[in-house]
Amino acid sequence: MQRRTFLTLAALAASAARAKTRGMLLHLSHGALGIKADQRQAIDLAAKHGFDAVDANAGYLQGLSDGELQDLLGYMKSKNVEWGLAGLPVDFRGEEQLFRDGVAKLPATAKGLQRAGVRRVTTWYMPRHQTLTYLQNFKLHTTRLREVGRILDDNGLRFGLEYVGPKTTWATQRYTFARTLAETRELIAEIGLRNIGLVMDSWHWYHAGDKASDIEMMQAKDVVSVDLNDAPSGVPMDEMVDGKRELPASTGVIDLKSFLAALEKIKFDGPVRVEPFNDVVRKMAPDEAAAAAMAGLKKAFAS
Repeated sequence: MQRRTFLTLAALAASAARAKTRGMLLHLSHGALGIKADQRQAIDLAAKHGFDAVDANAGYLQGLSDGELQDLLGYMKSKNVEWGLAGLPVDFRGEEQLFRDGVAKLPATAKGLQRAGVRRVTTWYMPRHQTLTYLQNFKLHTTRLREVGRILDDNGLRFGLEYVGPKTTWATQRYTFARTLAETRELIAEIGLRNIGLVMDSWHWYHAGDKASDIEMMQAKDVVSVDLNDAPSGVPMDEMVDGKRELPASTGVIDLKSFLAALEKIKFDGPVRVEPFNDVVRKMAPDEAAAAAMAGLKKAFAS
């Protein structure tokens, strides 16, 4: 059964390599659009609207038998859809016991993802803290994320970290923390694991004041995944709220042309998803939201 699953995974990867845009995978992250769907429904929605990849539901995949998993992978192959990424199911931002509880469950979850052929896990961290200074928070994140990263690496999983850039987020507590590309790279370097890289989000890249040249200084292996969105027009940057973004290339406030060109230059070939956190999109029917996300991606890549 393991051999058959391996062969199915190999065929799935080969078939899904066909539709990359500028070498990147167009990824449907249904949750980011406010779409409620189970794993098969998400796969169907991705295939229907021309996406290359879809989110992996770690809990669902972990519970599948070998036969059920092979059936699912065969179904994905028939739809020409592959895995984009899974979210990290560990709360590393809060109390120690909560972190410990999550870490204890992570090896089984990571093994389930590896068995299903998932290769990427991502998360984000807060750019602020009420009681921890920058250095104290840096040490805490280094220790905890290294522990998480090792478990993921043991299971062949890359681990992406996303910084958060808006001032309306990082200025609300006493101490600020890493909120730029450079600072996140310093954190990753201190963690010191080969499988850890960045989640490059155009929204946070814009708010951090990062440039295309900052991306061009990296290599493809330094980027795990990409989030694409635009910012509202007519709103001062320092007043923009993280949960009120726009679909890619809808306003032109964020320079997506330079952002994507830099990723193309370093030959990034991973998943690119739409993450607008937009109330209008959230109220759309699933097909309408998926179509809007694909239209935004196509417009951004055509710019």
